[in-house]
Amino acid sequence: MDKRNELTARNFPTAQEDLESLNPPSRYRGPESAYRLAFADDDFLLREELRPIRMQLELLKPELIQRERGVQSTIVIFGSARIPAPERAAEALEAARASGDALLLKRAQTQVSMSRYYDEARRFAALVTRRSADLQTPVHVVTGGGPGIMEAGNRGAFEVGGQSVGLNIVLPHEQEPNPYITPELCFQFHYFALRKMHFLMRSIALVCFPGGFGTMDELFEVMTLQQTGKVRRRPILLFGREFWSRLVDFDLLIETGMISPGDIGLFQYVETAEEAWAVLAAHYGFDEPPTTTGEFALDI
Repeated sequence: MDKRNELTARNFPTAQEDLESLNPPSRYRGPESAYRLAFADDDFLLREELRPIRMQLELLKPELIQRERGVQSTIVIFGSARIPAPERAAEALEAARASGDALLLKRAQTQVSMSRYYDEARRFAALVTRRSADLQTPVHVVTGGGPGIMEAGNRGAFEVGGQSVGLNIVLPHEQEPNPYITPELCFQFHYFALRKMHFLMRSIALVCFPGGFGTMDELFEVMTLQQTGKVRRRPILLFGREFWSRLVDFDLLIETGMISPGDIGLFQYVETAEEAWAVLAAHYGFDEPPTTTGEFALDI
């Protein structure tokens, strides 16, 4: 036996080894017993006083796993969970026509119109994944992991053979992970704040499709952080000028002095996947020779 191996041998058993070897006396095997190892005791970990530890775990788990999986630079895709794939929107429209319900028909027609954004998100994610695959630092798509635009983003990456990340969160609805996320990169969160932080930690761009309160919350948090200099600048692309300009009157904010005229430069409108890629390629030099691409993301 080579004694030199002992120079770097582990001095203590691993936590996993201790957990597997544990065989408590019968008197202390019941659920009321405090004999369980602290890190294997769910009741203990879920105590109110352990909240700081749980928050730290939600920071560390996605960070360590993404690092191990080589995820360094990401593009975040935000958008509504309620925008269906075109084929689903078409099926709903046929059902609405058959029902004879005018209100249902109007809603279904709107869904068909909005479903074009699902297609653009899907095409954009595929374009990012395919075009960045040979870069020194490949770019991974990240979504909230749910249905709608989130599904479209993960689906686009999946369909061209790429990995993508899903940052799901426990909510009463809409939170079954879509089936296109790379399983090793599908995470679940309890704390919104930690989830939002992970959206930004590796991101080189934020791409927002039409959405509701959640999408606006995520968009305006990023714009606020950039406006106040709390994070470095990165492109923010809003898909669909008509939707966003009706939703938010940025001109009114400037006229009333609520924002500076220069703040409009925090974002720009795009309409297609190709246009969005062109903006990013120009900003980061994606289409330049490989020797000029280098690293993109910095931890916030």
